[in-house]
Amino acid sequence: MSTVFIDADACPVRTEAVTVALRHKAGVAIVSNGGIRPVDHPSVRMVYVDQGADEADKWIAAQAQPGDVVVTADIPLAARCIDAGARVVKPDGTELTPASIGQALAMRDLAADLRAADPFRQGSGKAFGPRDRSRFTDTLDRVLRAGARR
Repeated sequence: MSTVFIDADACPVRTEAVTVALRHKAGVAIVSNGGIRPVDHPSVRMVYVDQGADEADKWIAAQAQPGDVVVTADIPLAARCIDAGARVVKPDGTELTPASIGQALAMRDLAADLRAADPFRQGSGKAFGPRDRSRFTDTLDRVLRAGARR
C-alpha cells in the first residue's frame, strides 16, 4: 500500500489530500514542526519533527519510496523524492516528474536570483484559489489511481 506524505507546514490542501488518500485506502503521514491539528483516523499518522530548517523535508525524503506520493511545494524536496522513486504533487495540482523537475529547479533558482536583485519584488503574484484546490484534488486522485493499477 502506498503512503501519501504531506509536507504540512503551510500546506493549503492538507484536508483535501487526506480525504483523497483515505478514499484510495492509502496511508497518510502528515509531517510538520508542530502546530498542526491532529487527524483522528487509524490510517493517518501525525509526524512531528524537531524545529529547524528543513527537518520535515529531511524526514520525508528519507521515508519516500517507489509507490508513495509526496504533497509539497518545496522543489528541492520534490527532486529528492522523485530521485527516490516517489511521485510528487504540488498544492496547485501540478505533478512534478523526472522530466519536469529540472526545469522546476531552474525556475526556482531564477526566481530567487530575481528577488535578490530587486528587494522590492514580492511573491509570485499568483494567489492560491479554488481552481488550484480542485486541480490538486483531481491530480492526486489520478496519481493514486495510477499507482493502484501497478
